[in-house]
Amino acid sequence: MFVTVLFAVTTLVLFIVHPYLDLVVLKKVFGIALFLELFYLIGSYLSGWPFPTPEVIIQLIIVVALGVALGVIFSKIWPLPDRKGMERMARTILIVIPALGLGVGLQLILQGQSATQAIYLIFALSAWLGSGHFVKRRI
Repeated sequence: MFVTVLFAVTTLVLFIVHPYLDLVVLKKVFGIALFLELFYLIGSYLSGWPFPTPEVIIQLIIVVALGVALGVIFSKIWPLPDRKGMERMARTILIVIPALGLGVGLQLILQGQSATQAIYLIFALSAWLGSGHFVKRRI
């Protein structure tokens, strides 16, 4: 529980201090987190998954917020191209593969070896969804 609170405070400070993490990004975080919460609630009733505890709900919000923050910062460094093509594919690979590795680390830190959620996939998905925040404009 201490690690979860530490990550929550760190994430909150990151969203307060960083200039690119504005209300639009926060709205995206809560939208993704709401979808995931509904997914796990429905899954707990229909498939017998463990019911999400308040600690798990906070962990999911933290993971989504950190993933979206990573995606937005990556998007500022390398904005999304306005056309489809190889650049978009390379950009997606360069955000998702490291995000999967970071997500595995987050999963081990937050939930240990007996994880009940796929935090590494949630982190990668959130980073990918957040990476579309800034788009290149044609001149």
